[in-house]
Amino acid sequence: MADDYVRRTAITRLSVDGEQHDVLEDTITEWKRGCQLATDMAWGKCNAKSDVQPLAYDDIREQTDLGSQHAILATHQAAQAITGCIERRAKGKKVSKPTFTAPTVKYDTRTMTLFDDDTVSLSTTENRVRCPLSLPETDDGYQRQYLDSDEWSVTESTLTARDGEFFLHIGFRRDKNDTERNTAEDGTVLGVDLGIENLAVTSTASFFSGRELTHRLREFETVRAGLQQTGTRSAHRTLVQSRGRELRYVRDVLHRASNALIDEGLRYDCDVIAFENLTHIRDRTGASWGHKWAFRTLYEYVEYKAEAVGISVKQVGSAYTSQRCAECGFTAYENRSSRTDFRCAKCGSEANADYNAAKNIGMRYVCRGQQSSRRTGDSQLALKSGTVTPKGGFTAYPDGFEAEFTDKPHPQHAEGV
Repeated sequence: MADDYVRRTAITRLSVDGEQHDVLEDTITEWKRGCQLATDMAWGKCNAKSDVQPLAYDDIREQTDLGSQHAILATHQAAQAITGCIERRAKGKKVSKPTFTAPTVKYDTRTMTLFDDDTVSLSTTENRVRCPLSLPETDDGYQRQYLDSDEWSVTESTLTARDGEFFLHIGFRRDKNDTERNTAEDGTVLGVDLGIENLAVTSTASFFSGRELTHRLREFETVRAGLQQTGTRSAHRTLVQSRGRELRYVRDVLHRASNALIDEGLRYDCDVIAFENLTHIRDRTGASWGHKWAFRTLYEYVEYKAEAVGISVKQVGSAYTSQRCAECGFTAYENRSSRTDFRCAKCGSEANADYNAAKNIGMRYVCRGQQSSRRTGDSQLALKSGTVTPKGGFTAYPDGFEAEFTDKPHPQHAEGV
């Protein structure tokens, strides 16, 4: 949602010792419990922060080890998640009670303090811990443009656990100028491509395989055709049971895929998850009817789950996203040599075809602001190794967040979008 601020996030790994590691893990566990407890109590009753907080605060304090401010933040997180569900229901869509599984915990200026010596103090379920930020040794690291600036101020941040390490997603904001107040095209965008070989691929190089789903859908179709041809009452009962198994299986796959996409959006602190327009996806991908239903259902799952964590989900035009080179912008049919391979006939860049398309989809959304009449968009595309702007400006993630810097684009990155 647009507001009067431009927001950015600096992702920084923390250097923690064994004791700090354990207490931060405990804090994340208790945070998830607190959010779930507040959601369980408020579900079907209220969704405003001012209502959820007095309803659930005392119980969170009694039943978890969260401190007072983190208990308040947990009620606010629950209120936000429930509000997203209510908005989705108002659009005629099915909703279910939110669940909190992501290994994260929110911090604000009362629970987190940054110091000039590049350390941070974090509230936990026990005492505060103070640990160093793992910043680049040079003074030109991308975090410095926010940490050392009087223009940017610290706001709500998120601690994330991954592979035994902790990453602090430090939120910063600054006031928008007069022209920036006329656009909502700000923030970090995650591009997502949907397909057959890979059900979903992100611009950050996360792949969710679609092979098993395709195999199972074909099996279901074969069984269903045989039973329909038999036509007996027993075959009809078996057909109904088969449809139920098919539906449960597909929904389970789609829930897991949607959770993975939400986790990817949170991991890279994305404000928007961008999909291609789904209107003609069956024609573009050669998908079966079952796949078309699965694509749309996956989008809807991501949409309502993203609302619960404050991420927007959008669609952009799909024209030529599979034929355009995400590196140089050259667009040609022959660039897509096969379903899985992409090789640019102009610059020679090679990539997985779905991954290339995911970057094009995300960049197309990023460029919306640049193509507006005021050209005030201030978005960036999330890649595996950093973020990129439409003009080719690349900002690498900190050491330890991602080791491979393979996505750095050519200066003409946005050409032809």
